[in-house]
Amino acid sequence: MLIVGCGDVARRALPCLLRRWQVTALVRQHDPGLRSQGVRQIVGDLDQAESLARLAGLADAVLHSAPPPGEGSDDPRTRRLLATLAKARSLPRRLVYISTSGVYGPCNGERVTETRRCAAATPRARRRLAAETRLRAVGRRGLRVSLLRAPGIYAADRLPLERVRRGDPVLLAAEDSFTNHIHAEDLAAACCAALERGRPNRAYNICDDSDLHMGDWFDKLADAFQLPRPPRVTRAEAQLRLSPQLLSFMNESRRLTNTRMKRELKLKLRYPTVDDGLKAALEKHRCSG
Repeated sequence: MLIVGCGDVARRALPCLLRRWQVTALVRQHDPGLRSQGVRQIVGDLDQAESLARLAGLADAVLHSAPPPGEGSDDPRTRRLLATLAKARSLPRRLVYISTSGVYGPCNGERVTETRRCAAATPRARRRLAAETRLRAVGRRGLRVSLLRAPGIYAADRLPLERVRRGDPVLLAAEDSFTNHIHAEDLAAACCAALERGRPNRAYNICDDSDLHMGDWFDKLADAFQLPRPPRVTRAEAQLRLSPQLLSFMNESRRLTNTRMKRELKLKLRYPTVDDGLKAALEKHRCSG
């Protein structure tokens, strides 16, 4: 097993992966924590093609969670990775890629299945869609590719509490957008499930069962940690007070369906709703405090 992009979610998946695979991780510098878990490390950089040569023919399966660059509309990192893997006599048998639900673009609060046509509307989503397109092309040549389209990833140590403390506004209920979430532990479990049961060239919405607006999410977060609820403003006022990135999230109202995830990957969510995740996060914060 080769992990490309050994960040938070991939590390959460390690206990599961190490039970089945000999794991190698592509890293920019050696990590003693990975070594202590028995993970072999290869130093390389997806921005430097020559540093990736040792990856060719290395693994039967790949977990690709490395993000694209921060600018442009393409993902040259995925292009370099695939070019390197193609230099071996045969490709890996399977590859799981953590993508984003942003590839669907604005959906006006509609229910969104994996069969919906992608209409990425932001540069970051276009970069992810470019990666998906390249991976699907390779998937048609025999590599079993699973695309995991994840929305807002959260965990006890991945909560936007600073935004709540700053008092950043959210939209009035009548103008608010739907939002989707997945706990980092459940996304890690989805990676393991897709490696085992993902169908060829298949996309999966990886989200929990919550059905709520963005403002309600921040209200729940504030209430759980006994912080003032964020002020509510009109969409016109938000244009003047929030960053373009936050506004782009507010414009992409969608309600993801996770039926395919449950039916095909047979994933049972540890945190079925954000209420379950916030309860666990609050307990963890209390214990650590």
